[in-house]
Amino acid sequence: MPRVKRGNVHKNRRRRILKKAKGYYGSDSRLYASARDAVDRAMQYAYVGRKRKKRDFRRLWIIRINAACRLHDISYSRFMAGLKAADIGLDRKVLAEIAVEDPEAFEQLTVSAKDSLAA
Repeated sequence: MPRVKRGNVHKNRRRRILKKAKGYYGSDSRLYASARDAVDRAMQYAYVGRKRKKRDFRRLWIIRINAACRLHDISYSRFMAGLKAADIGLDRKVLAEIAVEDPEAFEQLTVSAKDSLAA
């Protein structure tokens, strides 16, 4: 069996891990073994965080919409049901943006939601 020298492959693998671990505390940024563990853990947290971010933003949008709805004497769930009945297809991200940036337009949305529920 021929001899295999892994000079570049070996070095590049370690360099890639240590580059990702740049800025970590102590041996986590200097020693390959601990850097590999730290990078693996960080990558897992990053993966979970990308999923978590979607949940967190949806919660934030719902909180903002609910707060704006309460100012106009309607609950969040009734507001969303009214929008659906009025066939207004705005998503929560846009509704939250309108609630913060343009309260008059949001008030018109709540009026149309109330009207469609009453009808």
